[in-house]
Amino acid sequence: MSRIGLIDYGMGNLHSVTRAFERLGAEVVLLQRPGAFADCQALVLPGVGAFDPAMERLQGSGLVPALEAWTRAGRPLLGICLGLQLLFEGSDEGQSKGLGLIKGRVRALPRSPGHPVPHMGWAPLIPATPSPLITAESPSWVYFVHSYAADPSDPACITARVAFGATEVAAAIWAGPIAACQFHPEKSSSDGQALLRRWLAWVERPAALVR
Repeated sequence: MSRIGLIDYGMGNLHSVTRAFERLGAEVVLLQRPGAFADCQALVLPGVGAFDPAMERLQGSGLVPALEAWTRAGRPLLGICLGLQLLFEGSDEGQSKGLGLIKGRVRALPRSPGHPVPHMGWAPLIPATPSPLITAESPSWVYFVHSYAADPSDPACITARVAFGATEVAAAIWAGPIAACQFHPEKSSSDGQALLRRWLAWVERPAALVR
């Protein structure tokens, strides 16, 4: 059984994420202090709300140095929704610096007639760079609620995109030990559950951990 640490900094949908992992047989522990990281196989950084308040709360929690050390050691981390955006260097939404664990910036979705912002609802993923997170065998329909999307410096870390207006934007990221979803896998029915199951399977492979 995987022991998953769920970062609790006051801006995450903790209950639904916890239930999603528990349905897959994982043990979930809420983390509010860095010392508890040692007992976990992987971490999840959730998030709902705005970028600046989230970074302020995360910095105030004292967990940022531990998160940085965790990823430097090649340990698995999954970001969800706003949690994906916090992994980057900054966002058009605010002035705060992001965690900078992935190079690049989060940008506002383009304004386009007939495509309201926020982008809200179900949409199919468009597979990009292959990763353990996303499969290309069949379309995965997942649930989005966002007004911003990541623009990584290295586009090769985009493992899935989603169509928005006349363009496509990043929907999922895979960068070393870091995976991240702009959508909500915990609210995406069987396709979201399958994605989380694939991530857990990767976490449980000893060879996946680059130490």
